[in-house]
Amino acid sequence: MERFLSAALVLLCLGVFGLSVPAALAAEKTKDFKEDVQAVERYLQGLTTAQARFVQTTPDGTQLVGTFYLERPGKLRFEYDPPLEDFVVADGFFIYFYDAELGEQTNAPIGQTLADFFLRKTLKLEGDITVKSVKRGGGFLQVELAQTDDPEAGSLTLGFKEDPLTLSKWRIVDAQGLITEVELFYLKTGITHPKELFVYMDPDRSARGYNN
Repeated sequence: MERFLSAALVLLCLGVFGLSVPAALAAEKTKDFKEDVQAVERYLQGLTTAQARFVQTTPDGTQLVGTFYLERPGKLRFEYDPPLEDFVVADGFFIYFYDAELGEQTNAPIGQTLADFFLRKTLKLEGDITVKSVKRGGGFLQVELAQTDDPEAGSLTLGFKEDPLTLSKWRIVDAQGLITEVELFYLKTGITHPKELFVYMDPDRSARGYNN
């Protein structure tokens, strides 16, 4: 069960969404759509280092807790709190998912994963990424993104608190229509991370920190 639950997070990093959103939602735009998109783009481009606690809500309602680390371009890490030992790490070239139950890792070049959008040096909400909708609701500015060359394949929705604009959550939908949401808390930016935090090392081969 733990392996199924934690694997839902890796959909964001290694997966491709497989469900389109309703047409009514896809057509929805805020009054200041262009300005809102530009503001979100500037914010994300400026989000170079970050650390936050996260709560992942899985399709069956189970919640898992952990810590998220970011160092753009190219690097991120998700660590779950014990007893779950799975983690996701991107080292600037590849992104790895470690499955503690199996004692195995899966990896792929970052450029071939969905995480490439968030980790690239120059982040633009255009080109291979299309903004399908921007709306306000529940105290959030919500921006729905899709792949330009396959807009009906699915979507990633980012939720931002406003004044000041702050990334607060995201939602993914898998090919079966199951929703996984990740909420961020205590977000810190402009910090310095240890270099080894973004290096994949097999936990079974060493007892040192940072899962290495």
